[in-house]
Amino acid sequence: MLKRLLVFCALVLVWPGLGRAELKVDIVAGAADPISIAVQKFEVADGVRSKDAATMRAVVEADLKRTGLFRIVNHDAFPEYVKMHAMPNFKSWQAIKTKVLVQAKVFVDDDMYRLEFFVWDVDGREQIEAQSLVASRKSVRRLGHIMADAIYERLTGEIGYFDTQIVFIAETGPIHNRTKRLAIMDQDGFGMRYLSDENTFVMSPHFSPNMQSIVFLSYYNDDPMVWTLDLDTGEQRRLGMFGGMNFAPRFSPDGERVAISLVKNGITHIYEYNMQSRELRQLTFGHSINTSPSYSPDGRKIAFNSDRSGRQQIHVLDLDTGEVERLTYGAGRYTTPAWSPDGQFIAFTKIADDTFYVGIMDTRGRNEKILAGGWFMEAPSWAPGSRRIVYYETERALDGIERMSHIRSVDITGQNIYDIELPEDINGLEPTWSPKLQ
Repeated sequence: MLKRLLVFCALVLVWPGLGRAELKVDIVAGAADPISIAVQKFEVADGVRSKDAATMRAVVEADLKRTGLFRIVNHDAFPEYVKMHAMPNFKSWQAIKTKVLVQAKVFVDDDMYRLEFFVWDVDGREQIEAQSLVASRKSVRRLGHIMADAIYERLTGEIGYFDTQIVFIAETGPIHNRTKRLAIMDQDGFGMRYLSDENTFVMSPHFSPNMQSIVFLSYYNDDPMVWTLDLDTGEQRRLGMFGGMNFAPRFSPDGERVAISLVKNGITHIYEYNMQSRELRQLTFGHSINTSPSYSPDGRKIAFNSDRSGRQQIHVLDLDTGEVERLTYGAGRYTTPAWSPDGQFIAFTKIADDTFYVGIMDTRGRNEKILAGGWFMEAPSWAPGSRRIVYYETERALDGIERMSHIRSVDITGQNIYDIELPEDINGLEPTWSPKLQ
């Protein structure tokens, strides 16, 4: 049986004299200067393991550093140690060019950890954030992720994405006989675990909006069908009997519908399955191939790729009117569209001149921006807040036999690309970023 992460409570404390300074990270397309942030060693109350407090601190620092927006001040450079509820010596922190100071203390309450932290604007000489987080003592890393989210959101004004997970296909074995299993991990690569066994070929996993289930393609008994997996119980259910190969499933934003690609009479079209009524309705028509559906955040439109113009291009279907608009006209082929959570962008895969690219454009198909390129890359998926994209890249094999696939993340400015580290000998494919955890 699968068990979801333990739910915890986050309470915002109201502190007398809490400042409302306008300290913000200046996020400009690729030209943001990292803001220096000092995260003090966490204080610990009786009963708290020092190792757990150190892990929380390390998680916070690593999360913030990976964004490329923050520079973590070296611990050896700290001019003082400021105890909780004591005022920092702001001049001493300014002397080492620190902009933000973070204090924290961990307590034990009825076998739960309570993490309190303060955030100081050094130049403004004000406390700009104070929170208390409560979680199971087994959720040490998650407490760190939530704290990092709070700091990130306060300093950038954007939605944090650290307390999230990524579902993907974990591929193992030799190139001609590889096993593909559903797997899930935290967004930083920790806590990877399998969700399916070694006996069934699986592809295209995607989270439901409420994080209760995953929809995916399974070749169970060599029959390609769309299934759902309940993350609480581990129960798997076939979506329906549709009379043809079906694949590329995506949940609607309300979680009540699933868009799928379905092959009938040799033609691939996009259909929508209602989870309540169990009714299937056809959305695209004609003799072209239509696939890779992605809902807009309001659920009223679907982006998809189609070869109706002679080669794969991205189109948008209005679910209210049935009208279809072509978005892309650039050189090459465009596939795997993914609508951003804020509704401002559509990510895509582009193939041109024997090279694969991951890019974004606005929802009118304009202002195309390439974020990464390589021998083979595909399947962009958005983090909450629409700041980062995760995708996978396969490297060309020097020996022509073995090929390694990596899960990578890139900022929408095209900066700060990094690998999400996986266990040794595991290839990562088709990653999908979750909403923020409940």
